[in-house]
Amino acid sequence: MSRITSVRVRDVRFPTSRQLDGSDAVNVAPDYSAAHVTVTTSDGESGQALVFTCGRGNEVVAAAIRSYGELLTGHSTDALIHDLGGASRLLVHDAQLRWLGPEKGVSHMACGALVNALWDLRARREGLPLWLLLSRMAPEELVDAVDFTHLRDTLTPQEALDLLRAGQQGREERIGLLRREGYPAYTTTPGWLGYSDEKLVRLSRQAVADGFGMIKLKVGGDPEDDRRRLRLAREAVGPDVRISVDANQRWESGEAVERVRALAEFDPWWIEEPTSTDDILGHAAIRRGVAPVKVATGEAVANRIVFKQLLAAGAIDVMQIDATRVAGVNENLANLLLAAKFEVPVCPHAGGVGLCELVQHFSFFDHAAVSGSMEGRSIEFVDHLHEHFTDPVRVVGGRYAAPEAPGIGAGMHAESLDTWEYPDGDGWQADRSGLHREGAGR
Repeated sequence: MSRITSVRVRDVRFPTSRQLDGSDAVNVAPDYSAAHVTVTTSDGESGQALVFTCGRGNEVVAAAIRSYGELLTGHSTDALIHDLGGASRLLVHDAQLRWLGPEKGVSHMACGALVNALWDLRARREGLPLWLLLSRMAPEELVDAVDFTHLRDTLTPQEALDLLRAGQQGREERIGLLRREGYPAYTTTPGWLGYSDEKLVRLSRQAVADGFGMIKLKVGGDPEDDRRRLRLAREAVGPDVRISVDANQRWESGEAVERVRALAEFDPWWIEEPTSTDDILGHAAIRRGVAPVKVATGEAVANRIVFKQLLAAGAIDVMQIDATRVAGVNENLANLLLAAKFEVPVCPHAGGVGLCELVQHFSFFDHAAVSGSMEGRSIEFVDHLHEHFTDPVRVVGGRYAAPEAPGIGAGMHAESLDTWEYPDGDGWQADRSGLHREGAGR
């Protein structure tokens, strides 16, 4: 009988701070990083996953994954991957480790990495990309994977089952459409706060030429700088391309309303993370204060319980999920079902190494088997570091192409893992010698 025999975790970092890729008002000089895990079985099967971080502290996440990984070693592979709800509970509700959260932060993300690795193993065994595996699973099995703890006052298992059963109608037609036409994307590539005005304008124009219908700019620095950059972007893309802005939780709630209103002449589509993602009442007040500009939040939301409150309070217009912030596929199933109940569109966050590869699966699944809609929906795209993945994301004409390779998309090239493992990989050794100062991590 196949059993889990090893859990290998690697601290992989890329020196993206050299060119200020990924920079915003809070993360001023990030090094895009991944705590990358491979779960291996006695039969030689494996599943891979990762947690995205911005550099320092990646080793803390890696250590947490190793600690939680001990809970899987020795378990029956079949028992885990054919009861992924039970596998998730084994990790998330461990009587001792959950004290470190519970269900938030490093410990929760570590659980998510291992849950995702088990889903990757399952999808690889069945020869399906994650989105297609999820789309064709029985609604009952999907509901069994969801943890309804602290959700039942808002979303019951029966309501979730009803949503998923309704999503079966027309499912195969939508799968065919996704494979032919893909899924809408927007890009943050032009908008990093550390980029020069010239680079902002050049990349904004390129985004339009590449077919993107929306770009996103980071804001939250000096108010006049925000106005100048948004004016330049609007002049570069014209009146018909949407521009969203992202403050990365920089502002107090009253300040957020003032700052967004000051940008109104440039017609921002949404303001993302205007204040702390834990501040439900603050988001609700901001939404009232900045309408018709939409409020979007989610990349740093810790768990399904916070999403439940944001939705129930009418605090957001757009729900953003992240593939590695919560406890894996299972919790994102809950998040998608919550959004479907409240009829709020989901536009996933993908600003980070590997996040485009992973999170695309949730939007494809959502359209195929949950909401059945693309209206007001798109997936973030950032053009960084895809070359390090064995199945890199494909964006054509401003749309994500449907993933076809089996798994969740977290597989990385062995050479990339070896080169950029921190601190002793050859890439970091060369970087310290000045050999990778230009173009590092691209």
